[in-house]
Amino acid sequence: MTQDVFRPFETDLDEGRALAHLRAATAGADDGELFLERRRSEALVLDDGRIRNASYDASEGFGLRAVRGEVAGYAHSTYLTESALARAAETARLAVGDGGGVMADAPQPTNRRLYTDHDPMADAGFGVKIDTLREIDAYARALDRRVVQVSATLAASLQEVVILRPEGSIVSDIRPMARLNVAVIVEENGRRESGSAGGGGRVGLTGLIASDAWQETAKEALRIALVNLRAEPAPAGVMDVALGSGWPGVLLHEAVGHGLEGDFNRKKSSAFAGLMGQQVAAKGVTILDDGTIPDRRGSLTVDDEGTPSGRNVLIEDGVLVGYMQDRQNARLMGVKPTGNGRRESYAHIPMPRMTNTYMLGGDASPEQIVAEVKDGIYAVGFGGGQVDITNGKFVFSCTEAYRVKNGRLGAPVKGATLIGDGPTAMQHIRAIGNDMALDPGVGNCGKAGQWVPVGVGQPTLLIGGLTVGGSAA
Repeated sequence: MTQDVFRPFETDLDEGRALAHLRAATAGADDGELFLERRRSEALVLDDGRIRNASYDASEGFGLRAVRGEVAGYAHSTYLTESALARAAETARLAVGDGGGVMADAPQPTNRRLYTDHDPMADAGFGVKIDTLREIDAYARALDRRVVQVSATLAASLQEVVILRPEGSIVSDIRPMARLNVAVIVEENGRRESGSAGGGGRVGLTGLIASDAWQETAKEALRIALVNLRAEPAPAGVMDVALGSGWPGVLLHEAVGHGLEGDFNRKKSSAFAGLMGQQVAAKGVTILDDGTIPDRRGSLTVDDEGTPSGRNVLIEDGVLVGYMQDRQNARLMGVKPTGNGRRESYAHIPMPRMTNTYMLGGDASPEQIVAEVKDGIYAVGFGGGQVDITNGKFVFSCTEAYRVKNGRLGAPVKGATLIGDGPTAMQHIRAIGNDMALDPGVGNCGKAGQWVPVGVGQPTLLIGGLTVGGSAA
């Protein structure tokens, strides 16, 4: 082994000594690893014609883990030194105790590359980025006289990770990320409404700051704001709901995705615990978590334990067939890891997390689905949402929705929230569109205080009997 693997971190930490400390920490353990990370990120925010924030952050450190059974010892440090590593090994070792475990097999290696290792922050100079934000501001204001405020954000980062395992295997990954967001506020007759749009992924900034790309983003943000400007109070009650394709898949992410993560099911705290092989959704519903889609925001060449990401079928034709697993929960449940062991940073322990979670398409056209709604709403944009894992109950706020009566699309509505529970909602899917789409690359997911980038997607859907909370009876 050479010291080359540590050179991206510009440290004198010797690989051989690092392996010795890791082996001391994991002697008699079931599993463990040394996770080294270097991350650099940049964010520029223009708000109301001024640069409100220009930040650059750089961090590096390591996390050392020793696992035995259900217990994991974890220690981390920002100091990439042997003394810090030695102390971390002593701390993590406390979880192993007298040992007696059998070390799990190492992850299978992969040569697959799902995204570039190019630094997106280097795609344009600081001045070009600032000029682009100012051009976005001027362009959005020129589109409509009712625009009174514009906010535009450019963000990019590069994460480099190295994972060293007790048997001596080494896995590394370089993960770029870039994103553009535009938000506008419009005003007419004393009423103000907002709209936002954006996108990105594990790509460079070049495509995002091209004029044709950001102009479309600005137009979409304005379109949503103008829709909301004429929106009427949302109805309230139990009704049929048609969901648009793409980003509305965040409802699946919350209502079903978290409930299919391995740790919740091993501990039997998920509404889906113990239902493997049973019908948990309507016929025709197939849901996957797929971390192998090139350049997507939620994709990973390898997860944060070194396991190659996978295309994992969770629900097939309505039947529960799989959970998302990290190494620890997979071992305790007697199954294989699925490449879903993720962590926010070196300072966080890995756990089962989603990557890109989506539903496959069906054979109905979006127009046919809306036509089936006798009295309900058509929701195509969502804001925040939350779910109770134990029972699957969820609440979502709509950012763009329309009234539907007798199959006809009516006025936009404001203030609509969707309330239900994941298992019931999945059983009440009555139609699946042929327009499956992934979101534009804007998702983040929180769990146990950790945030990671994710993707979502779905076709247009018709769900019967959801509770809509609104401002009109």
